[in-house]
Amino acid sequence: MRRNFGAKPYTYPQPVFIVATYGPDGTPNAMNAAWGGISDTAELSLCLSAGHKTTKNILERKAFTVSMADAAHVVECDYLGVVSANDVSGKAARAGFHTTKSEFVDAPLIDELAMAVECRLVSYDPQTGRLVGEIVNVSVDESVLTPDGRVDVAKLAPIVFDPVNGAYHRLGEKVGNAFQDGLKLK
Repeated sequence: MRRNFGAKPYTYPQPVFIVATYGPDGTPNAMNAAWGGISDTAELSLCLSAGHKTTKNILERKAFTVSMADAAHVVECDYLGVVSANDVSGKAARAGFHTTKSEFVDAPLIDELAMAVECRLVSYDPQTGRLVGEIVNVSVDESVLTPDGRVDVAKLAPIVFDPVNGAYHRLGEKVGNAFQDGLKLK
């Protein structure tokens, strides 16, 4: 038997993205955002309200980075979601994060988070909060790569948001091979 919960943003998994920008004075800023994902082969979409300092920075600078939050930095990443840059300046630094300017966009990379998608602003709809970025580069720290140069998800240890229970979970074990295992049923 199923139980109805009504219209809720309950989907699994919800990645925990850390969206980083520069403020008008060049100060790195970052926020925690779970409502987002790939919306085209070279496009990432996020749901960010207009009131966020991060949103204002993106609209001004036309660029942002999206890092994958990881298990080693749960506390720091959560802090970026519970404190507003509208109230606390330099919150990325207060979380203990260090940044490096992206080579590809006018936005910071968070040194402690091993994987980031670097984006240029494509569009923003203040009514819906839908922000679209063109992916211009993905940068990955070599510490989370396999010997043949692929991302080792176990080393990356990305976390996902559980909206039903208000929790973070580390991505789990491999259970199959995408676009291969289903061929058994052909």
